[in-house]
Amino acid sequence: MSIPHPDRARRLAGVRLYVITSAEHPPARVLETVRAACAGGAGAVQLRRKGDDGLETLRLAEGCRELTDASGAVFIVNDRADIAMAAGADGVHLGQDDLSVDAVRRLWPAGLIGRSTHSLSQALAAQRDGADYVGVGPVFATPTKPGRPPVGLELVRSVAASALAIPWVAIGGIDAGNAAAVIAAGAPAVAVVRAAADAADVEAAVARLMELVAARAVGSGVVSS
Repeated sequence: MSIPHPDRARRLAGVRLYVITSAEHPPARVLETVRAACAGGAGAVQLRRKGDDGLETLRLAEGCRELTDASGAVFIVNDRADIAMAAGADGVHLGQDDLSVDAVRRLWPAGLIGRSTHSLSQALAAQRDGADYVGVGPVFATPTKPGRPPVGLELVRSVAASALAIPWVAIGGIDAGNAAAVIAAGAPAVAVVRAAADAADVEAAVARLMELVAARAVGSGVVSS
């Protein structure tokens, strides 16, 4: 099986905070969110868009890529493997109903492939399928995933104690008030949307989240998978 470029895999393994842009924000605000998230220390940034045409999303992805290249952050595009490849992103993130990991791997052997998972069995299945990382959640209720019940910290603990050997991030309703608890439950990294993208000062919000995640990880001995 083809594997991602080693530099991409190395940077992914070091991610502690993964910032996802708001699908509803206009392009200029998305770019400012990405710039500020990188300045605040985020290790990975995902571009999430819904309903935009392909050319508009590609141009936005190229702008995001320039910003993440400058900071060294991993750049991921949600859902659209074609746009991720065309923009020179580091990888693509797939939902449970998107293309299979194997199909995307055949198209893009060197790209990172993430998969959203909502149970331990889905996380382990993604690993068997060859995903490079998984998102686990939603840990808490979140309007970005309407109708999806939260999995709670118990799933975080279960995944942390499992045979999952690839990097993973806890996601869903995580903010400065609960990020430390998620890390304490065993998550090596957390992903946030509203806690960063909707903040009045994105850079400061991301920096604060990085402080919380890094401090708790050191204190609990958590390391990435």
